[in-house]
Amino acid sequence: MFCLKNPFLLMTNWVGFCEITFTPTVRHCSMVTVIGLCLRVKLKHYFPAHYKVDIKVSQGSHANEESVNKQLNDKERIAAALENPNLRQLVDECLESNEL
Repeated sequence: MFCLKNPFLLMTNWVGFCEITFTPTVRHCSMVTVIGLCLRVKLKHYFPAHYKVDIKVSQGSHANEESVNKQLNDKERIAAALENPNLRQLVDECLESNEL
């Protein structure tokens, strides 16, 4: 098992499974789903396709925690989001940035 932790991100990695927990800066962050989507797309390049990746916001860190966690781990919602050209462009721009 591999575990990485800093004040805003916790990553736990077992063989075949990776769980990412991140903390948005404010409880009402409107970009939390975009941040989670960016994490998912970035991790897709580093883990084999058979890995199960769960992305969640830290418990109690967002006003809509349950809804956000559901969106970030629903394959159909993720696929639909990445088919949206505007959202895909935003994700690509975030991942190209050196600020990540």
